Amino acid sequence: MRWDGQRLDVEETSTLPGMPTIRGLLRSVQVPEFPGVTLYEVRARSALNHVAGESAMPFPWTINPYRGCLHACVYCFARRTHEWLEFDSGHDFDSQIVVKTNLVDVLRRELGRPSWKREHVALGTNTDPYQRAEGRYRLMPGVIAALADSGTPFSILTKGTLLRRDIPLLAAAARRVPVGIGVSMAIWDDAVHAALEPGVPTPRARLDLVRAVTDAGLPCGVFLAPVLPELTDGIDHLDAALGAVAAAGATGVTVIPLHLRPGAREWFMAWLGAAHPHLVPRYEQLYARRAYVPAEYRRWLHHRVAPLLSKHGLDRQPGGTARGTPEAIVVGVPGDEETGFPEGSLPDGLNVPASDPPVRESGPLGEQLSLL
Repeated sequence: MRWDGQRLDVEETSTLPGMPTIRGLLRSVQVPEFPGVTLYEVRARSALNHVAGESAMPFPWTINPYRGCLHACVYCFARRTHEWLEFDSGHDFDSQIVVKTNLVDVLRRELGRPSWKREHVALGTNTDPYQRAEGRYRLMPGVIAALADSGTPFSILTKGTLLRRDIPLLAAAARRVPVGIGVSMAIWDDAVHAALEPGVPTPRARLDLVRAVTDAGLPCGVFLAPVLPELTDGIDHLDAALGAVAAAGATGVTVIPLHLRPGAREWFMAWLGAAHPHLVPRYEQLYARRAYVPAEYRRWLHHRVAPLLSKHGLDRQPGGTARGTPEAIVVGVPGDEETGFPEGSLPDGLNVPASDPPVRESGPLGEQLSLL
C-alpha cells in the first residue's frame, strides 16, 4: 500500500494480525463501537496537502485526518481515492478507515516552518473530518488549535454533528483567524436518507448543528447537496429543504446536483437499479458524457430553485445561488472547480461571538451526536 512513514508494532489484544507490508502502520484495530470496521492507525509524514496550482479552488491547502469514511454515502465523490491505498471504492471505503494518529504533531511542525505563508487551509473536501471515528480519536481539537495558534485561516465542511463538540474551540479560534464552516445536507426522505447515507446524522440533526453554530456567532453556509434528479428535485422537497435551512439561520446556501465520478458512479447506479430501476435510463442519459449533469438540467434546476430562494429570503444573502444567471446554480461537489461556496463556508474576516458558548463534555468516547 502507498502509505509512507515508519512502522511500529504495538501489542494489544484488539490489534489484528500483523500487516508487515503496510508502511506507516502502527496497528489495525476493530472496536465494539464500530462493528465490521477496521481502523488502520498510521504515522503520517505530512499533514498539509497542496492543491495544484492550476486549480480554481479558493484554498491552496487541505488536511485529511482520515481516509475512507464511516458516513458510507453511496454517492460520495471521494470513493475512488481509496483505490490509491489498494482498497476498493465500495465496502472498503465504508469500513477500512485510515487514521493519521500523529496528525496534530506533524501539522504543528509544518505550520511552524519559516516558509509557511498562513494561507487558507480547508478540511472536509475529501472525507469528513467529523465522521464517527473522530469521536474516538479526537484529532480535530488539536488541528483547530494548531491552525489558530499559527495564524492560519481555515474552513471546515462536514455532515457530522460531532462538530458541535468543538464549537467553543471554533468560537475561540474565530477571534484569532478567519474561520468558515459549511454543513452539507439535501436528502429529506427518510427511506432515501437511510439507503444512501446510512452513517450520516439526519437532516434534522444537521439543521440543529447549523443553528448551534450560528447561535455561537459563527458563520455557517449550507451546501444543499446532492440534489438527486427525479428523486429530490421536486418543488415540495426543495421548498421544505430551503425553508428549513433558512429557519436554521444559515448564512448562505448553494444548491448542487448529484455528481457521479468513477468510483461512486458504479455504486450509486447499482443502488438505483435495485431501488428505482425505472430511473436508470434517465440517469444514463444525464450522466452519459461526464460526471456532471448537463447544462439543460442546471438551467431547469435554476428556474425551479430561484423563486424558492426568494420565498425564504435566501436570495438576499451573499451565498444565495440564484444570483441573476443560470450559472449561479453550480454543479459538482465541494472541492471541485465548478462548485460555488455559500456565504459563511469560507474564511472571510474575524468573527467575534457575543459570548463564549458553553463547553459541553462528550461521552467517554466523544461519540457522534444523535443520528435522530
